[in-house]
Amino acid sequence: MCLLLAGALVAASGCGLQSGSPMVDAVQPGSIGHGRPLDGAHLTVTSKSFTEQLILGAMMGIAFQAAGADVLDRTGIQGSIGAREAVKTGDVDAMYEYTGTAWITYQGNSEPIPDPQKQWQAVHDADLEHGLTWLPPSRLNNTYALAMNQANFRKYGTRTLSEVAALAKKNPGAVTLCVESEFANRADGLPGMEKAYGMSVPAQNVTQMDTGIIYTQVEKGSCTYGEVFTTDGRIKSMNLAVMEDDKKFFPNYNVAPEINTKALKKWPAIAEVLDPVTKKLNNDVARSLNAKVDVDGEDPHQVALGWMKAEGFVK
Repeated sequence: MCLLLAGALVAASGCGLQSGSPMVDAVQPGSIGHGRPLDGAHLTVTSKSFTEQLILGAMMGIAFQAAGADVLDRTGIQGSIGAREAVKTGDVDAMYEYTGTAWITYQGNSEPIPDPQKQWQAVHDADLEHGLTWLPPSRLNNTYALAMNQANFRKYGTRTLSEVAALAKKNPGAVTLCVESEFANRADGLPGMEKAYGMSVPAQNVTQMDTGIIYTQVEKGSCTYGEVFTTDGRIKSMNLAVMEDDKKFFPNYNVAPEINTKALKKWPAIAEVLDPVTKKLNNDVARSLNAKVDVDGEDPHQVALGWMKAEGFVK
């Protein structure tokens, strides 16, 4: 995923944020924000620094503006922990976060919960004591997957990871993998996937490389399958076929609003403003919007604004 900084130039020192800039999109209520229920609110939004997060952070800020709030943009924080800590401490009020990241990275659990709604509920319940309230999740699930180009898809016809495992057993030379070094070694990556699916890929058939190179190598067919993120815009632009995780091995990383509880109690309308936007998010939407930035070179904030207008959320 591309590490692009949008809007405000942001610096993180420990958990604190040092700069930001007002969002000034001059948007009006569309299907959200009627009656301007956040009129008088001064809200600060944040995000991590990769493309999808920058877009989501902009969406949130634009929604708040349409509902009448003055919004400070502090999107683009490097890493996950800085942005989350800023919401916990109240330095900022809200962000879009991933349930799997919270469950595994922040809350220290080793076993993901296969059901996405139960995963969200567990994260929601655990974070209440940290001063964080999770609003209902989206269908956008940015998790791991294996993907192949269309030529190899026509040749081998696999649609699920179970079928990839069967192919590896029947024809070991057919299954070559391009993966990141982290994915090759972590329990929720390649070793765990092989165990879950009874898959055995010889070491000589696995090539480790940087994320960006994986996509180009898969597109060229240099490896049959490559590790991808399910919402990456290059999946769409390169027309890659994504294998279904039919045994639900990979953790769910559904996006949901993570709100500072004190801010939400002061401005409960935050929930009703964000809910329609969150419900509209899914992997197809994410791939399309991410591609506009990572493939076409558009600005993340403008991509978010264009989508919010096209969907009728704001005017």
